[in-house]
Amino acid sequence: MAKVPSSVVAASGLVGGYGVARWTRKRPLGGVVLAAAGVAAAQQWRQQAGGKAAGALSAAYVAAFAGSHPLAKKVGAWPAVFGAAGAMALASWAVADRRG
Repeated sequence: MAKVPSSVVAASGLVGGYGVARWTRKRPLGGVVLAAAGVAAAQQWRQQAGGKAAGALSAAYVAAFAGSHPLAKKVGAWPAVFGAAGAMALASWAVADRRG
């Protein structure tokens, strides 16, 4: 069975977390999705690129989540989430996935 790339896991966590929070109207449930994907991606980052890279990408994941909030006020919620997810996917691919 093929492994899902960490870039897809991270981007899916951002998009999925927002989607779950929005559609269920339960922000903590969206946070669970966001955190679960973040933990899964961080494990892959550590395996593929080492601890320092995993730490940096984890910080970027949190920054992408936090940065999507003020961006949403300017461009709208979904465009902000997709932009943050795309940036995170690119960073994850560049640092960890392309090595494999």
